[in-house]
Amino acid sequence: MIQINNISKNFGEVQAVRDINLEINDSELFGLIGPDGAGKSTLMRLMVTLFIPESGSISMNGRDTIKEYKEIRKHVGYMPGRFSLYQDLSVEENLAFYASVFGSTIEENYDLVKDVYEQIAPFRKRLAGRLSGGMKQKLALSCALIHRPEILVLDEPTTGVDAVSRKEFWEMLKKVQQNGITIVVSTPYMDEASLCDRVALMQKGEILQVDTPSQIIASFPKKLFAVKSSGHYQLLNNLKSSGSIYSVFPFGQYLHVTMKDDDFELNDLESLIQKQGHKNIEVHETKAGIEDVFMYLMQSS
Repeated sequence: MIQINNISKNFGEVQAVRDINLEINDSELFGLIGPDGAGKSTLMRLMVTLFIPESGSISMNGRDTIKEYKEIRKHVGYMPGRFSLYQDLSVEENLAFYASVFGSTIEENYDLVKDVYEQIAPFRKRLAGRLSGGMKQKLALSCALIHRPEILVLDEPTTGVDAVSRKEFWEMLKKVQQNGITIVVSTPYMDEASLCDRVALMQKGEILQVDTPSQIIASFPKKLFAVKSSGHYQLLNNLKSSGSIYSVFPFGQYLHVTMKDDDFELNDLESLIQKQGHKNIEVHETKAGIEDVFMYLMQSS
């Protein structure tokens, strides 16, 4: 279990995370969801003992990150946001080196990395720096797992890779989780939240909400309308300036809109848009997603 109690971390005058309280269960796939600058990476580096907090404490399976940092590093696998393996070593040389750091061999824990590593095994003689983004991602995951950690911490592992590699990576994480490993993963992609058991929505160094993806979506308190017209940008500006609108933000080819008055109906919104002079109007009620909840919480905070 990971227990985070009142953690804060500053960089000069910037408070990267403030008063974070969080509990992550054994064998859970837990997501830290939020945009760049939300504090996800800082929190993860505190967890893996790379940073020391200004206040508070973190326990990783009963071990304190300050007093027992050496022991924690033996039992935690960490994959940073940037590819940090030795680019002038081959794939197999990198894996062998990381195994040796922990007094192990590739063969000793190969059963754990087999599903991942065999996808890059045909390139095992290739220098790591010459791999594609998706292959680098799989090699980094293999190196983070080769000592069979109790906890795996992955900082934005799918950022900058193609959609197919993203899907494959999450499938690999689900298989890793089946070995009883606790996984903490951060991502700026709201659609990946649904792939986690539970998530924490983060913004500006604070946690906005923690729950299962389905419960977070169910907590959305307002009617949500999807709106579009022939003048998308002008419609956005007109709705933002309307006193009846609580929130409006772009969502693909539509705008997602909530109203201040909960009794406001679809016909009322359509009439409002018509009075603003828009043509080819389409308005319908829609279901909220994680991104809608995130935007609502930002608006409310």
